[in-house]
Amino acid sequence: MRKQFAVIGLGRLGASVALTLSELGHDVLAIDIVESNVQAIVNDVTHAVKADARDEDTLKALGIRNFDVAIVAIGNDIEANILTTLMLKEMGVKIVVSEAINASHAKVLEKIGADRIVYPEKDMGIRLAHNLDTHNVLDYIELTPGYSILEIVVPKEYIGKSLGEVDLRAKYGTSVLAVRKEEAVIVAPGAEDKLDENDVIIVIGKNEDLTKLPE
Repeated sequence: MRKQFAVIGLGRLGASVALTLSELGHDVLAIDIVESNVQAIVNDVTHAVKADARDEDTLKALGIRNFDVAIVAIGNDIEANILTTLMLKEMGVKIVVSEAINASHAKVLEKIGADRIVYPEKDMGIRLAHNLDTHNVLDYIELTPGYSILEIVVPKEYIGKSLGEVDLRAKYGTSVLAVRKEEAVIVAPGAEDKLDENDVIIVIGKNEDLTKLPE
């Protein structure tokens, strides 16, 4: 499902998130105070704007409160990061994801209402974008270019069915490595294993096939 994302801060994490979300087919508004960062991404996202995210009037003018998710990827200025996160929550943005540089920073972000906190790392931008792409993806790990592992909540249409009945390999070319239930983890599950509500399945396959899995 196509969503609207605002990415504030276009350093390594922010640019990676914005580009990946755009590649996944979503509308992306990219914001940065540095003109060169904006120009580097302007042709690859829906909109790219040079703006100071600490200015509430500017955020309102950009229609930020109408976005599904806002990602605050300002890592080099903790004050700006915290103020922007706070404003976004006060303006009513549904989900605000903020970058934290350490545990103390994360604690402050939690207190002001950040819905999710991430730490910068080499592949975090891509992983975060895939997590945000669909509500039921809990984690995404790229094994090699083109192949990944997804950890997803069992889609509603699969609840009560066995793995043999849903047959992900035949339908999507993907394989289930494990099923995590409330009471245990089933490794290398068989076709007879049933899927219950709130189960989590760990699936491996080509990226193009994984994106076709139902939500």
